[in-house]
Amino acid sequence: MKTASVGYQCPECVHEGARAAPVMSARQALRQGSTPYLTYGLMVGNVAIFVISYALNRQTSLSGLGQFDFDYALIPPFVGDGEWYRILTGAFMHAGLLHLGMNMFVLWSIGSVLEPAIGRWRFGLGYAVSLVGGALGVVLLYSPGEYTVGASGAIFGTFGLLAMYQLSRGINPMQSGIGATVILNLLITFAIPGISVGGHLGGLVVGAIAGAVMFVGPRSEDHRMVKQALAERVGRDALVVVIGIACLVLTITQAQALIG
Repeated sequence: MKTASVGYQCPECVHEGARAAPVMSARQALRQGSTPYLTYGLMVGNVAIFVISYALNRQTSLSGLGQFDFDYALIPPFVGDGEWYRILTGAFMHAGLLHLGMNMFVLWSIGSVLEPAIGRWRFGLGYAVSLVGGALGVVLLYSPGEYTVGASGAIFGTFGLLAMYQLSRGINPMQSGIGATVILNLLITFAIPGISVGGHLGGLVVGAIAGAVMFVGPRSEDHRMVKQALAERVGRDALVVVIGIACLVLTITQAQALIG
């Protein structure tokens, strides 16, 4: 069994990146102070699924996995056999209270600042695409008999999303702290047995790609050209959607290849 667990996150680096980002408009200024409802919703969803799995499994402790978890965990051959829902459900299941707590702390640390900074839609889009990217990584590095649970494939994607957002605002991710956070988490990923290397790497890479598409490169900052700026934003977001769909198709195709 593989868990996708984030080992450490530096809340200060997230806040520093957000503080350093220039406010380009009154709309962005309002968004900076908005409540990260999507982040809270994701946290509630993860906790609710954990409570449900604990109740249905009737476990004697708040650790370990039972039959309910096995039925919905990310198991690549089962995905290849048509159980595509595991790509989503596996990312909302956790192997114990500590596993859940660590992931939810990191999700809150980064989401409570990144979501208001980039907007609810883009945060959700980046999270969803990273979730699929994490599943793709799991399938590509699959070993027989393994199954994966945990939200940190998507959470690693938000690391990449934040790094690209900072780069687009002229902030060095290594100076802000997010770069060091990623490196430390990758070291933990490779050093500790049982952590999903594929889930973490897949989520991080796809999240970074999504962030680069959304934020990096020339953008129209002339407020007199509102339609052009809006069209550019829609185009960038649409391309991220295409990337997510491509990752989903690749995940299913590769999973089918595992069962011949």
